[in-house]
Amino acid sequence: MSINFVTDKVKVRVNGRVATVEMNRPEALNALDVDMIKGLVSKLKEISDSDDIDIVVLTGSGRAFSAGGDIKTMLTELSESEFFPVMDCISELIITLYSIPKLTISAVNGAAAGLGFSLALATDYIIADTRSKLAMNFIGIGLIPDGGSHFFLEKRLGEIKAKQVIWDGKMMNAQEALELGLIQEVAEGNLEETLEARISDWLSRPVQAMIKTKKILADCNRPQLLKILELEKQGQLNMRRTFDHQEGIRAFIEKRNPKFIGK
Repeated sequence: MSINFVTDKVKVRVNGRVATVEMNRPEALNALDVDMIKGLVSKLKEISDSDDIDIVVLTGSGRAFSAGGDIKTMLTELSESEFFPVMDCISELIITLYSIPKLTISAVNGAAAGLGFSLALATDYIIADTRSKLAMNFIGIGLIPDGGSHFFLEKRLGEIKAKQVIWDGKMMNAQEALELGLIQEVAEGNLEETLEARISDWLSRPVQAMIKTKKILADCNRPQLLKILELEKQGQLNMRRTFDHQEGIRAFIEKRNPKFIGK
């Protein structure tokens, strides 16, 4: 049985034991604004309460998985009282996705950058199309990663490699991300076919045992993730006030290389 739920910015399709959650701002490369973030949280919580769903697939419509945070939000001069609620929305999304008692897969097509990459890293398994581009590129505009990426990168890579990825901020192709250990699989052919093969494999296993293992590890790691999300929130506010961030934004708008001064 297939069931479809559609909002303006989030689409959910349920087919048997699998729910597909699709970010739906293709005209903006699925950039994450507050409305989309809240929509994702709402739908993930609905799915979390369903006993009929075992696997959640996260993907993006159109040419990208997600290009990251919404540029309009980044360009807006937000006060502390305005900025913190936005970061709290991001934190709620990440905790909800990381802790959901389902197996989660990110199917990455096109760009997964910045906060969009953080979102993918919060899932259990990442499959990327051969043409996809992945980047933890906050450094390019004088910011630090948010969306829990300090936690997820350290878990996947260890501290030293995590710092290197964050500080380099370079765009990686799928094979580079696989070799580094950031993703688990590159689609050899069609992304949809590779995804279906992974889903079929998981559905042939004792899924509840897999979910229980996930829950044990998530419960154990949750305090650390919550602490990092709070540190990212405070740190990001400080970074937004720096000259280098303002220069990074100006350079982005003017399509030139930034001239950072370390302040």
